[in-house]
Amino acid sequence: MVVMVSQDKSRVEESVGEGNSAEETLQFETGSLSKGEIDAILETLPVDITFVDREDRVKYFNKAGKRIFVRTKAVLGRKVQLCHPKKSIHIVNMILEAFRRGEKDSAEFWINMKDRLIYIRYFAVRNRDGEYLGTLEVTQDITEIKKIKGEKRLLDWKM
Repeated sequence: MVVMVSQDKSRVEESVGEGNSAEETLQFETGSLSKGEIDAILETLPVDITFVDREDRVKYFNKAGKRIFVRTKAVLGRKVQLCHPKKSIHIVNMILEAFRRGEKDSAEFWINMKDRLIYIRYFAVRNRDGEYLGTLEVTQDITEIKKIKGEKRLLDWKM
């Protein structure tokens, strides 16, 4: 089955494609992916991602192999402010409001945690018309990345 999403997101068409695959395929401007492929890609990313919708509710998180900040399904639907320490809620609200008003598109922090350097970024997610849809949190352990020096142009796998 192929799900066609129009550019203005106002129309969705379903059709059965070649083959017997019953898995839905989303057609994007730059290609198409099945739900299984999208899920595998999101789980393969070397970052933790969490999506908070326009109502400030946690709507999605990936299950990256070793999450930096543990998430359980219990956070789904919860106000994001309830997922942060009280002392930082005013910062969370400041970021969300700036994104909502269109004043900012990203915010970044880095913290030391258990001998690791953690890079935390927030991105305003907007549709093509600039309408705020929510916020994407991307968290990554950059400890090893910070150690990179020079160049590595050749594959050094030992077979």
